[in-house]
Amino acid sequence: MEIYSFERLDSTQKHLVEYIKGGKYKAPCAVIAKEQSSGVGSRDNSWSGGEGNFFASLAVDITSLPDDLSLASSSIYFSFIMKKVLEEQGIAVWLKWPNDFYLDKYKVGGTITQKVNQTLICGIGINLKNFQNGYKALDSDMEALYLLHLYLDAVSKFPTWKQIFIEYEVEFELSRAFSAHIDDDKKSLQDACLCKDGSLIIDGKKVFSLR
Repeated sequence: MEIYSFERLDSTQKHLVEYIKGGKYKAPCAVIAKEQSSGVGSRDNSWSGGEGNFFASLAVDITSLPDDLSLASSSIYFSFIMKKVLEEQGIAVWLKWPNDFYLDKYKVGGTITQKVNQTLICGIGINLKNFQNGYKALDSDMEALYLLHLYLDAVSKFPTWKQIFIEYEVEFELSRAFSAHIDDDKKSLQDACLCKDGSLIIDGKKVFSLR
């Protein structure tokens, strides 16, 4: 997979979306920046920061994705693969539904996904070294580019959604102590029912979160 590396970008996600739309890049590819000044977070929040943290986005052709994966749950899918990669490096993060990386009770990163024609673009920001964006950090000496290579290798295997969900279904229980923003409302996940496609049933309503 082609990797485009930059010292500084406004946003790896915005850059990749623009270049995919303009035909300058083709999936599969990835973009990484040492610094990011106005990164895209969920609900139009920003995810920015200086050197040492992880700011990257990747683009994959939708036809490469597992047949059993709902695009509406792609945030869970790509986030959980990263969670597994970090776990294999001895970093005990967990994934709060659907796309936030947590260390104990503290958020340390997140994922956002976006469909552009027949390409799925996934952006990930993780505070590896520095406390930024109002969130904690992993306090890890791992280099961002090294982590990206590990992650892209794991993604390239394209595990099935069933493989991911078997593990995530157990981990979801940790999310029950938290809330999630759904349709601009903050909803407790205490009594939420996790469906096999990654959606939730909350107050009798089925909700996805494509971020």
